[in-house]
Amino acid sequence: MVLKRVGILTGGGDCSGLNAVIRAVTRAAIIQENAEVVGIENGFDGLIFNRTMKLTTHATKDILTLGGTILGTTNKGNPFEYREYDDDGKIVIKDYSDKAIETFYKLGLDCLFVVGGEGTLEIGYKFFERGLPVIGIPKTIDNDLEKTDYTFGFQTAVQVACDALDRLHTTGRSHQRVMILEVMGRNAGWIALEAGISGGAHIILIPELPYNIEYVVEKIKLRQKGGSPFSIVMVAEGAHEAGGDLVSKSGAHSRLQGVMQLGGIGFYVAEQIKQHIDLEVRTTVLGHIQRGGSPTSFDRVLGTRLGSFAVEAAGKGDFGTMVSLDTPEIVLVPLKELAGKVRTVPLNHQLIRTAESIGINLGNEKM
Repeated sequence: MVLKRVGILTGGGDCSGLNAVIRAVTRAAIIQENAEVVGIENGFDGLIFNRTMKLTTHATKDILTLGGTILGTTNKGNPFEYREYDDDGKIVIKDYSDKAIETFYKLGLDCLFVVGGEGTLEIGYKFFERGLPVIGIPKTIDNDLEKTDYTFGFQTAVQVACDALDRLHTTGRSHQRVMILEVMGRNAGWIALEAGISGGAHIILIPELPYNIEYVVEKIKLRQKGGSPFSIVMVAEGAHEAGGDLVSKSGAHSRLQGVMQLGGIGFYVAEQIKQHIDLEVRTTVLGHIQRGGSPTSFDRVLGTRLGSFAVEAAGKGDFGTMVSLDTPEIVLVPLKELAGKVRTVPLNHQLIRTAESIGINLGNEKM
């Protein structure tokens, strides 16, 4: 088919590599298809309220190395269940999907590129079911999407966490302390596991393997007896004790997003350790530092490949799909096979076996 005008939006949490995708879609659409490119601002909010910007090769020429997204994003703008405050300050839920579809046709778009994680892609699939030509592009630092080997943004987040561990090693060794680093990932432990292994953590706690604090303390004591009176503990924000609940920020939920705000497990584990051993324990929460900054070369290349291939797929009319990394190729997979699904770390995954084989404790009996 002939592409005359295409739109692109970025939804959900930001991450490094988004601008690489925007740049690639823009350049490929203009150079290969001679199409106009419309940037839809702040995720699906822009589609609901018709907030857009024109994207050109000139406007995107310097954004490859930039973190974040020049289009803006939001993780609360689900057009099918839009949460907002009424005049009385109460949260009401409205369906703005018809309004978003109306904007799509007003803009005269031949394709909508939806860049996001499982929630954003699920919304994109719903619009495809409503008749819109949609192609998804996978994005999340959590790496928790099905049907793709990696999502862009993940490797940059891992590198940031690895760099933080490198620094915690030197100060932990100097003061003979237990140093805890809490990282993002929600219910998936990919960041903690890969960054923990690459950064030389001695203990890694992930959501998929509920931990027993006795085994954690035992590992720290063994290191003391072996002449290493300091330990590095990597904790995923969704990690939890066996039989325990997820730890949130003072029990907080985002009112407009309607989801639990995870955070604080690092401090919780620190207090547990202090009750069992006479060592200073310090906790660092990496937080949104993992989302910001310039993307690694891997994420720049992956984002560029995904964006370019998405335009190629649109030119062929392959809508209702997501571009995916099936190493070494970029391929298409149906959105219906992954929308709303979360990929966690399988308990038999080689990364887990690798960690255990080199003596990393995962909060269980294996030391």
